[in-house]
Amino acid sequence: MSNIFIIINNSFAMATAERIASKMEGSSIVSVAGYPGTNKISSLPEFLNENFQVTDLLIFIGAMGICVRSIAPHLQDKAKDPAVINMDLHGKYIQSVVSGHKGGANEYAKQIAKITNGTAIITTASDTLELWPLDIFGNKFDWTNEYQNTTENDLISAFVNQKKTALLLDVKNEGTQILQESCPDFVDVFYEFDQIKQEDFDLLIAVTPGIYETSIPSLFFRSKCVVVGTGAQKGIDADAFESELKASFTSNYLAFASLKNINSIDVKVNEEAYKLFSETKNISFLTYTAEELNEKEDQVSYSEAAHREVGAVNVSEASALLASGSKRLLQTKSKHVDANGKHFTLALAMDSEQERKGEIFIVGAGPGAPDLVSVRGKSLLKRADLILYAGSLVPRELTDYGKTSCVIRNSADLTLEEQFDVMKEHYDRGGLVVRLHTGDPCIYGAIQEQMNFFDQHEMDYEIVPGISSFQAAAARLKSQFTIPEKVQSIILTRGEGRTPMPPREQLSEFAKFQSTICLFLSVTLVEKLQKDLLVGYPETTPVAICHKLTWKEEKIWRGELKDLVKIVKENKLSLTVMIVVGEAIGNRKNRSLLYHPKFTHGCRKGIEN
Repeated sequence: MSNIFIIINNSFAMATAERIASKMEGSSIVSVAGYPGTNKISSLPEFLNENFQVTDLLIFIGAMGICVRSIAPHLQDKAKDPAVINMDLHGKYIQSVVSGHKGGANEYAKQIAKITNGTAIITTASDTLELWPLDIFGNKFDWTNEYQNTTENDLISAFVNQKKTALLLDVKNEGTQILQESCPDFVDVFYEFDQIKQEDFDLLIAVTPGIYETSIPSLFFRSKCVVVGTGAQKGIDADAFESELKASFTSNYLAFASLKNINSIDVKVNEEAYKLFSETKNISFLTYTAEELNEKEDQVSYSEAAHREVGAVNVSEASALLASGSKRLLQTKSKHVDANGKHFTLALAMDSEQERKGEIFIVGAGPGAPDLVSVRGKSLLKRADLILYAGSLVPRELTDYGKTSCVIRNSADLTLEEQFDVMKEHYDRGGLVVRLHTGDPCIYGAIQEQMNFFDQHEMDYEIVPGISSFQAAAARLKSQFTIPEKVQSIILTRGEGRTPMPPREQLSEFAKFQSTICLFLSVTLVEKLQKDLLVGYPETTPVAICHKLTWKEEKIWRGELKDLVKIVKENKLSLTVMIVVGEAIGNRKNRSLLYHPKFTHGCRKGIEN
């Protein structure tokens, strides 16, 4: 709970003060005059002498001069001073005065502005320039800041003055994704330290557990990403354990601040050295059963002593692998002895969720218009190191979202094997690959064989859905493809060409349902389509022939089923065509029960009259 004092010197400020106090837990309203509803204080200087360094937030309601003169004698530095806010009587303007970043005054000002419907006044350079607040950016992710060749103030000053900056991201997590997606123009991103020519940059910002020597002012964000596995005899010395663990980090060029947790076998749950280390460092200590550790038997070295004593083939390596989720160790088992002759072992692994490894996203491009790709798809296109797109079906404009350094390849003239080689090359370098498919990739997207390749090579991938052309057709035709009590099914299918259709999925059989049928990839088979459809549909059934839906070149023809071949032939259509058949096209009859006054459901009771 926060410790907040709202200081007023005018009775007209009371309404605003009470409004804020009601929304901000831990708030107390104080005044020298002792206005009703406030806690009376003897004097403001005396009150601040007692409370300035122990409060989280001071809110002055009144003149800025009173606020500034009152707090001036108590200011020390931004790392210790509380947040201070000043605002007018009605809460129209809320000014962050002191400790905008580290004390949280900027965020408090925004919070209070929402309460009072006022305007937050923020003057911190990084905020007004919409740059990363480097001093506090990592707090949200539990990162530690370490500076090299500079001080915090000097580095932040250089950054807000937009000095040329190299950004090293050799781990991957929520924070690094935010950095990637909000990267200013004067920042270049790298994924390996050796790629950075330091002479070309004024600053280095790095999110890494690695220890690197730099010649330029540098900020290292230390994310908690290194996992420790350890086994020991009973009663090892706590100081020796910590000392040897720190030495292991140093010898592997890893920052100790990146330690995430320590792990062992369950019989060591009460080992004093482990418990003390966990408590003093405020990190978790996790344990596993011998059976769980033995699941990693084929990935660890065999320890005869561990197997004899606790039934596990290995403790340190196995617990590090289990806790990290990784398939490899940063450090295999090392052996140590304390001053009393007690033995313990250490192994290190990288948290697999933060490993900088390749990513593949199979992204649905949507029907064509660049602004119809999903928000997530657009974000991935902006971050991609490789965009491999189906050029005959996906507009080239979608690849314009790619960054300058992105490699863009058209897959139209590549075999599946050639496509895979291109993707694997970037994946193995830790790159982000976007395989861009038209519409939704799960509908006639030819992705199954690609996923087979990825599975065989144990490559991580994810599918990002997109708007399918049948959905775009419904939108452009201003039609609901399901009609209450008439048509409640939509059939997505294709005609039988060089790719055979299963006997049970013949179009002539589907036609007998008289549902809404959406035909993909079938315009060159139009004569057979019309013949098969007429088996079940009346010849006057509405049809829509949609060419390049949502593209700049979009054209749509409406007609009746009997004229389907004629429309296609007259307009010489051969590619990128969606054919829709069914009486749902343009239908405006048959009301849904959902919003009918007499219809009762979980959110509303129907009315009989």
